[in-house]
Amino acid sequence: MTRQLALVSLLLVSFAARGQGVAWEDLSAAEQRLLAGQEGAWAELAPDRQERIALGARRYLEMNARERVAAQDRFERWRALDEPRRTVIRDRYQLYLRLPADQRQSLRQLYRDFNRMPPERRDQLRREFRNLPRDQRQGVQDRLRDRRLQPRNRP
Repeated sequence: MTRQLALVSLLLVSFAARGQGVAWEDLSAAEQRLLAGQEGAWAELAPDRQERIALGARRYLEMNARERVAAQDRFERWRALDEPRRTVIRDRYQLYLRLPADQRQSLRQLYRDFNRMPPERRDQLRREFRNLPRDQRQGVQDRLRDRRLQPRNRP
């Protein structure tokens, strides 16, 4: 009973701490240097945004040089997108997160398979898809979605 009470107390404390944000002073010196441009507005940021930014800074600081370049590239591509496109991407990601784990795994495998194809083949498939009449494109999308939702049997 005491053990259960301790566990419940720990969970309550962790939930209470969640959403309180991160004080600028609680960031490490390296995190503060990395986020120096945010210092003036830090206190005005929503607590969940502070937490996400702080987590991103910690992850960035743990990356090697190659990973940092790739992360910076992804960040710049994200910033270059207009807001409607970002919204579509966020919405699709939320849909993805709602899929069962086996379906997410199947989708990741299909994506890896597609990316392993030679670039010429990927481009050819994209062109063929774009050239299909709208109703046929929808049919292909439906079949792909249904295929993604089926667990894959791999030896």
